[in-house]
Order: sequence, then C-alpha cells, then structure tokens
Amino acid sequence: MVRSQSNSSAAGRATFWGWFFILIGCVSFLGFFFAAIVSKLLPLSENPIISAVQQDRYYCFLVPLTLPILIVAVYFHWLSMKLFKHA
Repeated sequence: MVRSQSNSSAAGRATFWGWFFILIGCVSFLGFFFAAIVSKLLPLSENPIISAVQQDRYYCFLVPLTLPILIVAVYFHWLSMKLFKHA
C-alpha cells in the first residue's frame, strides 16, 4: 500500500511540474507577443517602461532571425540521431 502512495505522489509531482512548465511557456509567449507586436499597435504611452518596450526594435527581428538557426539545429539533431542509430 505504501508503494502505491509513493507512485501516486510521484505522479502528482510530475503532473504539477508539467503544468508549471506549460504555464511558464504560455506566459513567456504572451510577454514576447506583447513586446514584439501588440505594443507597436498601441498609442504612445507616458510610462517609461511601456514606452521603452514600444520603441524597441530588437524583439521584432529576434524570431525571424532565429528561425533559420532553429532549422539547422533540428537538422543536425536528426542527423546525429540517424548516425547514432546506425553506428
């Protein structure tokens, strides 16, 4: 009986951490989406932090410039798995 409680608590912890990482990913995505797209569409603000985010041009180019590197990284990952599998 103790063993099944241990397994259920381990499964509960795994479920918690899974939802935690999904939530962090969603919050990060929404923050980036606001900084890269939505803030440019809003009228200028007098708040210095929001104004700095609105005038920033770095994040607008971050994702388009990261995509080619991501494609190369995924290709090399696939290639290394094939070489490992057939070695």
